Amino acid sequence: MLRVVMQGASVALTCILMIGCGQNESPVPTRTPPAAAAAAANAAWPRFVQDFIEAYFSANPTFAVKAGRHEFDGRLPDWRSSAIEQEIQRLEALRRRAQTFEDATLLPTHRFQRDYLISVIDRDLFWLRDARFPYRNPIYYFEHGLDPSTYATVPYAPAEQRLGAFVRYLEALPGALSAIRETLQPPLPRTYVDYAIDACEGFAEFFRGDAVVVFADVSNAQLQAELASAADTAAKAMLEMRAWFESLRGTATEAYALGPERFARMLATTERVTVSLERLEQAGQAELERNRAALVEACARFLPGETVEACAATVSADKPQPGSVEGVRHQLPILKQFVVERDIVSVPDADEVRVAEAPPYRRQQFAYLAIPGPFDKGMPAIYYIAPPDPQWSSAMQAAYLPGQADLMFTTVHEVWPGHFLHSLHASRVQWRFGQLFVSSAFAEGWAHYAEELMIEKGLATDVPALHIGQLLNALARNVQYLCAIGLHTEEMRLEECERMFREQAYQDAVSARRRAARGTYDPAYLSHTLGKLMIRKLRADWTAPRGGEKAWKAFHDQLLSYGSPPLPLVRTYMLRTGKEQIL
Repeated sequence: MLRVVMQGASVALTCILMIGCGQNESPVPTRTPPAAAAAAANAAWPRFVQDFIEAYFSANPTFAVKAGRHEFDGRLPDWRSSAIEQEIQRLEALRRRAQTFEDATLLPTHRFQRDYLISVIDRDLFWLRDARFPYRNPIYYFEHGLDPSTYATVPYAPAEQRLGAFVRYLEALPGALSAIRETLQPPLPRTYVDYAIDACEGFAEFFRGDAVVVFADVSNAQLQAELASAADTAAKAMLEMRAWFESLRGTATEAYALGPERFARMLATTERVTVSLERLEQAGQAELERNRAALVEACARFLPGETVEACAATVSADKPQPGSVEGVRHQLPILKQFVVERDIVSVPDADEVRVAEAPPYRRQQFAYLAIPGPFDKGMPAIYYIAPPDPQWSSAMQAAYLPGQADLMFTTVHEVWPGHFLHSLHASRVQWRFGQLFVSSAFAEGWAHYAEELMIEKGLATDVPALHIGQLLNALARNVQYLCAIGLHTEEMRLEECERMFREQAYQDAVSARRRAARGTYDPAYLSHTLGKLMIRKLRADWTAPRGGEKAWKAFHDQLLSYGSPPLPLVRTYMLRTGKEQIL
């Protein structure tokens, strides 16, 4: 995750902000502006950015809290429909203001920053104005403000102070849920309703259980009494919200598709990808076929004479002992040492990642990484692992737990050299905005790219099963990519997507069902493969005149020095032209 606070703007500083010394030339020649106009524009730009960030924090206080700005603690966004429409107007006005900073007057670094900032505005406007997610997708709220985990899991202040903030959050929650209920416009898609029901129940369980345990050592009796009262009220509000979603089951629909036009607009506005849908699908299908062929070859070496299905089942059946959490703790130092010894990418000094079981309200994904915000200095990153649902049968629970090879590449993706390493590089970006705002295709693309990169550098040389684990992960991402396109532009049925996960990516029934459902409410979950394809193409183009693989580490360091802007924008500045194919 990433951040901002620019205070001055000397030419020497801007040289190293986002595009680095040696990269401070514009890819597109521009006329020389009058000196006074240029000086005024470049002096005004950093102030504009800082004002943008502060206003963004005010409009999105939970984003500010996660970034480490704790004067916003306890606050929730205004989710009334009138406030959402005002936010759309605010962003549209800011976009127009940003465009008044013209190419001809800005330093090359400031041009890059302006394009990055506008891409963030366009991303938010798409989800708010074009996709209308606050009106039709309850997951928007669960992933953009309702999560209180910062108060419970990030030790940014003494427990008593964080408890006070958590109590304020709990007290604000019933009003926020009321606003959400008034803003959402049923009927809603069935998968959206199912997700919301599970999430509401998980939140209520957290409020009455783990949250109380986390703050049990706080000796302030008054705060403890306030916690007990607020947690009970918030849990009841969440269960009432759950009941409301339950009441929507009878009218739930299958109308989740964005449609081809809006899906293409999503890619253009949120990731600056303007490739045709036909070309995108061709690229995804080719990547799926490449990985399936590699899996056939790897399985022939690992289990000669056996089917690919038997090979995948054998690898998946080798479970980590005594469980996934301990398995991850064993893997982390091994992977970090491998990255360092093979000189794959620079590893900045930092504390190690902590591993913990995911809280009940965040178990829709098996694994995820919680990274402290840039204003929370010295705070740990936490790698969460979701246990199987205890209500499942023993067979379903066993199938849900990944094999050791699969888990290894989940950890590669999340930590070394995936998201966590990326966050270490992003935290060194001098421009706060570049620390705060993240392109999904860059972040997820890098993490997914890292999986195959570790194979290319020899991680599986002595353990062939690891290559199979990497390929199974890759195939799951490939099917996500194709399902996103199919579900939202080609009238693919949910059952077809689920079958693709089972037959093309060898996923168990539970994982296949969950992954397919996610595609309906998260149309951007093609980002992993999309980003990986763009990074691999950029690597090939950037390193070709620099010695090929010998330049990979330099490429990785240069790429990560940008933070996480849209990859086509990075490509323009790394290659100093944006005309080549991005895939």
